[in-house]
Amino acid sequence: MPTVDRRMTPGLVLRIFLPFAAGYFLSYVYRSVNAVMASDLTAEFALGPADLGLLTSAYFLTFAAFQMPLGLLLDRYGPRRVEAALLLFAGLGGLVFAQAEGMSGLLLGRALIGFGVSACLMGSFKAFASWFPRERLPAVNGWIMAAGGLGALTATAPVEALLGVTDWRGIFVGLAVLSFLISALVFWVVPDHSSEGSSDGLRAQLAGIGQILGNRYFWRIAPVGTVVQSFGLALPGLWAAPWLRDVAGLDRTQVADHLFALAVAILLGFLTMGNLTWRLSRRGIRPIFVAVTGIVCFLLAQVWILTGAASNPLPAWMAFGFFSTATTLCYAILSQYFDPRLAGRVNTALNLLVFVGAFIVQWGLGAIIGLWAETADGHYPRAAYQAAFGLMLLLQMLSLTWLAFDVWRSRAGVSSAAA
Repeated sequence: MPTVDRRMTPGLVLRIFLPFAAGYFLSYVYRSVNAVMASDLTAEFALGPADLGLLTSAYFLTFAAFQMPLGLLLDRYGPRRVEAALLLFAGLGGLVFAQAEGMSGLLLGRALIGFGVSACLMGSFKAFASWFPRERLPAVNGWIMAAGGLGALTATAPVEALLGVTDWRGIFVGLAVLSFLISALVFWVVPDHSSEGSSDGLRAQLAGIGQILGNRYFWRIAPVGTVVQSFGLALPGLWAAPWLRDVAGLDRTQVADHLFALAVAILLGFLTMGNLTWRLSRRGIRPIFVAVTGIVCFLLAQVWILTGAASNPLPAWMAFGFFSTATTLCYAILSQYFDPRLAGRVNTALNLLVFVGAFIVQWGLGAIIGLWAETADGHYPRAAYQAAFGLMLLLQMLSLTWLAFDVWRSRAGVSSAAA
């Protein structure tokens, strides 16, 4: 098994962490920016809720479609080369989106962006699994997720302020330029680790995927990680803004301010969950317990939004954002369980499920909301959001029940065998 280099200098840690943090920051800006621009895109291209959901979720579709090949590439060539190359496609997608004259151009640009940023988080996780001790993975993964939280924060009120200086097309040109710069940063600054760049042939690499997908522990964690995280991605990325406008009755500036607060809560959640998990693990408390506790709180925040948050939405949405980060612990939990040589394939296998789920959820929410007629002032009724969000809450509860049932079944089997 490859050894992890524990003789890390601060300079080397920064060379590993900062370029990947910049990439994940960028990917989260791309992921979330449509929430603030939704009204501009809707007005210019006459988009309905299903159209807007499809457009925004095209990012998730191409992102998800590349996850399994990405895992193979990360384990074979290392995250530095793979992420640097893919970010060039993100830059191209930003330029295509900025020049789009119709839905087809928007979809192509958004799809290229999703493909181009598909390695930003998984490349980080692969590098960290190679360089850092296993017990530190929840904390260091939390730090990289916090960089994404900064990206989500930047995609709210700051982008709204930029829209007073330029239009949405100018913002995407700027994001394209930033993509090219970060690609160069990753390629020239990040070092390679001796355990990266597997010499295994394609058959051996595919056998590694089979080992992961055939493992019962993976399927214990994956359903709840997929369903809960999909909803946690879909709302801040798009549907929180229409809810705040239609249900809570906020104006555009107030919506941007609430999305900013939501992003702050997500940032704090990323920082807290990873470090809390690491500290509690030193006291014998397993990471899965922290994850499940956070997920239960996340579900309670959704109940709050569904039943009583319209008059004062900020606390409920901040609770939603903070506890939505609990599911990201699933990546560290699986990385700790499997051989580090499988780290790229393990994380991308879960990420494939998560982003397919996010695509379905984000598009599906729009389709459900669109079943209701708009009101005279162009809003959708509260009942539409209650139906859409309520269905997702039910699915998340079922996934959590599966996790609890599988843990109980495993323990019952061990007890029977011992008897």
